[in-house]
Amino acid sequence: MAFSFNFDVQINTKEPSDADSREKNRIQIQPDRSTDAEDAVNDAGLRVKQAVEHNPKSHPSLFEDSVFETFCVGSLPPLHYLNETVFETTTSVEADSEKILSQTAALNSDLISGVYEGGLKIWECTYDLLEYIEAEGVSFVGKKVLDLGCGAGLLGIAALKMGASDVHFQDYNSTVVDRLTIPTVLLNCEDSSVEEDDGSPSSKKRATDLSQHPQFVKCRFFSGDWAAFLPLMVNSDTAPKYDIILTSETIYNTAYYATLHQVFHRLLDPDGVIYLATKSHYFGVGGGLLLFQKFVGERAVFGMRCVRNVEQGLQRHVVALSFKK
Repeated sequence: MAFSFNFDVQINTKEPSDADSREKNRIQIQPDRSTDAEDAVNDAGLRVKQAVEHNPKSHPSLFEDSVFETFCVGSLPPLHYLNETVFETTTSVEADSEKILSQTAALNSDLISGVYEGGLKIWECTYDLLEYIEAEGVSFVGKKVLDLGCGAGLLGIAALKMGASDVHFQDYNSTVVDRLTIPTVLLNCEDSSVEEDDGSPSSKKRATDLSQHPQFVKCRFFSGDWAAFLPLMVNSDTAPKYDIILTSETIYNTAYYATLHQVFHRLLDPDGVIYLATKSHYFGVGGGLLLFQKFVGERAVFGMRCVRNVEQGLQRHVVALSFKK
């Protein structure tokens, strides 16, 4: 699979690559300062995208024109996902109500802060976290799990297949949740798929009544800014406390650290754990592990430890956070 990490630059002495050149020329777009009936404005005058829960409905064209791929890690159940290139080229203008596909194509960028937060890509740290889960035998049996900044939702899907009692998926963009997360979760529900002889999902599968799928009914789906997602959850009649929060490539922007920390603080069970996968540093955006570690340390709410290091290319890490006792 090809990746386009436009805000990640390799540190070396070679001539800059085309990707590096794109990074230097990357257009910075400030979040929209306008508001409408759906979005609020924060104290800084920037739009906070409304958080909503998605109620998916099946329809026969859910998988039309889709190409599926499968990712396997050791003993983990196979994870099926939609081919990124085919998805981007076949998604209609009507389906992309937020116009994120057209904007990312026009700007040649996989991240437009405050507009599109990268959810259509499966970023490489997601695979690092899946490999850690497999290597360490992380148990999800009977656990309530949140896949925060989920994108395609592979982390939450792995938890679902490994026995989680409830899995909630959250991403910034509603287009991502509707057109990528929900179809990918459904694709991985055993009762909704007819596999080919090689174990891959059939390209001819057809969506049926979602209520018939016992795994799918364990799932809930949300989109919107974390600043709006948190009150939506804590003000609900059944405010969740998650045993495990999974999140990957979500600390690239220091402006989001306070809200992310609040989500962790309010939604994690007292005995729960957060697994976060990240790069050491995100060039062009400014965040990274050391800055987030400092932020967490200053608030003295969580203990944080590094549980996996990946030295290939730009250094990557998996860290675990839990409440200080």
